[in-house]
Amino acid sequence: MKKFVAICLVVGLTFYFALVASSENPGRELNNVLFSAESLFKAMKGKDYPAIWKFLTVKSKKAIVKNVHKASAKAGVKYSEEQVSQVSADFGIGGPLSKAYWDSYLAEFDPDMVLEHSRWEMGITKNKKAAIIIHYEKSERPAILNLYKEEEIWKVGLEETFGARNILPK
Repeated sequence: MKKFVAICLVVGLTFYFALVASSENPGRELNNVLFSAESLFKAMKGKDYPAIWKFLTVKSKKAIVKNVHKASAKAGVKYSEEQVSQVSADFGIGGPLSKAYWDSYLAEFDPDMVLEHSRWEMGITKNKKAAIIIHYEKSERPAILNLYKEEEIWKVGLEETFGARNILPK
C-alpha cells in the first residue's frame, strides 16, 4: 500500500510540474521571441556583426550570401564553390565582407528607429513562427517582423519580413 501511495504521489507531482511548466511556457516563449528580436537590433546598433549573424534565420543568411555574390559578380569577382562557404563563415566571424555588408546596410537603416522610436506588440505566435508588430512613431502603418524557431532558438527573418532588398552599393 505504501508503494502504491508513493507511486501515486510521484505520478501526481510529475503531472503537476508538467502542467505548471506548460502554463509558464507561453510567457517564456514570448520573452524568448522578444529577446531575439531586441538582441538583433542591439547588435546592429553596436555593430556586433557576429551577433547579428547569430540571430538571423537560415533563409536570411542564404539571401545575404547570395546578394554578396551577385554584387561581387557585377564587380567582376567570381567565387568558387569553396569560397561560397567562406563567405558565410566570414559573416559568422564578422570578417571584412561582413563588415562591408553591414556597414552598407546600417548606412541605410538606423536600428534606433526600432529600439528607441517604436512601440512593439506581440503578434501571433504559433508553433515555430512568431510575429512582432513594430509601430514606428513616424509611420502610418506598422512593420510586422517575422521570427522562426530554428534549432530551439528564435531567429529573425529579415528576408522573410522584408523580402529581397539589396542594400549593397551598386
